[in-house]
Amino acid sequence: MSPRRARRRESSRPFGFPTGLDKVEEWADGEWKVRMLTGASSAKDYRCPGCDQEIRRGQPHLVAWPNWAGGDEERRHWHPACWRKRLDRGPGRSRY
Repeated sequence: MSPRRARRRESSRPFGFPTGLDKVEEWADGEWKVRMLTGASSAKDYRCPGCDQEIRRGQPHLVAWPNWAGGDEERRHWHPACWRKRLDRGPGRSRY
């Protein structure tokens, strides 16, 4: 008897599309919507506002924006470590 093969369910979402929901995080600088992205969903290179280094295509990272009306215009792509440490930066750097 041969083993059964697992059937994969066809998804209506394109490959690399984020499957999780946005989560809201509360920080000292306000509420932020945060979305984790896999490397497969990155279509271009971005610059992290925390360290000013490139986030290359295919590298997992996150997108964060303020949780207010029109805040999605302020979306920024971050390295996860830079996002967690952003409040520790000195006064000369923007926080987002």
